[in-house]
Amino acid sequence: MPSRDWPLRINDILQSIAAIQQRLAGMNFEEFQEDETIIKAILYDFIIIGEASINVPAEIKSLYPNIPWGLMRDARNLIAHEYFRINLDVIWDIIRNDLPPLIPQLQNLLDTEEGNNAVN
Repeated sequence: MPSRDWPLRINDILQSIAAIQQRLAGMNFEEFQEDETIIKAILYDFIIIGEASINVPAEIKSLYPNIPWGLMRDARNLIAHEYFRINLDVIWDIIRNDLPPLIPQLQNLLDTEEGNNAVN
């Protein structure tokens, strides 16, 4: 039995994305790459995103194939186990280009599934 229900895991992802965006508000790439504290905080948020995505049931993931579940998991594994291979240019690109579209996708998932559970 999982320690947390999967909707809470989706909320963890959304909260981590929000935290990343808040930490980087007004910051450019050069400032980001020079701030070790911010880098480590953001990498921790990526680990949360990946770990949370791992704990979403396969049946939910299969209903939302456009959400990059595998990439979230893989990013977590890279950061946790292959930390020496982290490329901050790639992390910055993910933050700027890949995280923002996830927000409405994940919110739609929550809204849809909560609506389905209300009917059932």
